[in-house]
Amino acid sequence: MNLTTVEKALDIILSNSENFGIEEVSFLNSRGRVLKEDIVADRDFPPFNRVSMDGIAIQSEAFFKGVRTFDIEGIQAAGNPQLHLQNSHNCLEAMTGAVLPKNTDAVIPYELVEINNGTATVGVESIKKFQNIHKKGLDRKQGTLLIHKDTVISSAEIGVLATVGKSTIKVAKQPKVIIVSTGNELVEVSETPKEHQIRRSNVYTLVSLLERLNIKAETAHILDDKELLKQRIKSFLNDYDVLLFSGAVSKGKYDFIPEVLDNLGVNKLFHRVQQRPGKPFWFGKKDTTTIFAFPGNPVSTFVGCLKYFYPWFQKSVGINFENKQQAALSDDFYFKPQLTYFLQVKLTQNEGTLMATPISGRGSGDLANLIDADAFLELPADRTNFTKGEVFPLINYR
Repeated sequence: MNLTTVEKALDIILSNSENFGIEEVSFLNSRGRVLKEDIVADRDFPPFNRVSMDGIAIQSEAFFKGVRTFDIEGIQAAGNPQLHLQNSHNCLEAMTGAVLPKNTDAVIPYELVEINNGTATVGVESIKKFQNIHKKGLDRKQGTLLIHKDTVISSAEIGVLATVGKSTIKVAKQPKVIIVSTGNELVEVSETPKEHQIRRSNVYTLVSLLERLNIKAETAHILDDKELLKQRIKSFLNDYDVLLFSGAVSKGKYDFIPEVLDNLGVNKLFHRVQQRPGKPFWFGKKDTTTIFAFPGNPVSTFVGCLKYFYPWFQKSVGINFENKQQAALSDDFYFKPQLTYFLQVKLTQNEGTLMATPISGRGSGDLANLIDADAFLELPADRTNFTKGEVFPLINYR
């Protein structure tokens, strides 16, 4: 059977992205979501000439004419309406964040002023006009584009959204996802497995990986019964945007998923990829529902989600993402099969270069080996020898 190359598989997946629509959410609940509107300044930033140091506000012309002692007319506090300096030879005390009083154009900090009996005496011989004043509109003008559509919202954007009064914002809807495990050998995490059983782990690994994308996925488990699989999956195809399977896609006697999906009218776009781990990976569509069926070995499921589901999701919600991470091999490495190899590596820095040290494991079933590594180094399929110092694409999961 011909294998689909990793490059072709990813190209097929990305060409089958979906638009899940737009919803409005509170700005406080938007971190990690993808913005679907441009955010502009509703006023100048700052919206007024703002005092940037505690001190006295004066008319600089008076200082230039030799005045060094100023009677204090009052206090301009932050949050209070703008005061007006009545006598240009006087001053107003002004607090950080306050609007600059009218008829003043310089602020001298308290550290350079001595105040006695309502009079401020300045102890410097030179000042600059508009010193210690954050001018109106200096940062951004009203109407300036502040945050571009399709930005992934971080804490920095949250602050800007609050500043411009966007209490609710438009974001990309998240897909409705269910993660399905199959197999009679699997039991729940809380159960004590019998000798021939293991606990469900792949499902919860995928749940955690999707939570990094702010996707709250549901889970299900189905026994190795063809009719039961068909019944349950038929329902899932109607109720979810994405189905993620772990297991039952290889050539075993009970690997029913490809057959069941075919019987349910799902369009297989490829099955089996020229890679290790994860060669039996299956991908298909039915209408707007997308199906990722990963092999059941835990490392295969893990790397498959990072390599294929993550980019598909990012394109679907409008994130212009390209993985440009790379690392250099710390040692020579040999891999014979003509397969793209996702090598588990430990990352270190060496004189500014990110180095990837191969971590030996016991194959794609060695779940614990993921703990010892930080990332996967993607080695191309057309070679067998990889030399120390060579740089390759990196999928970092730490």
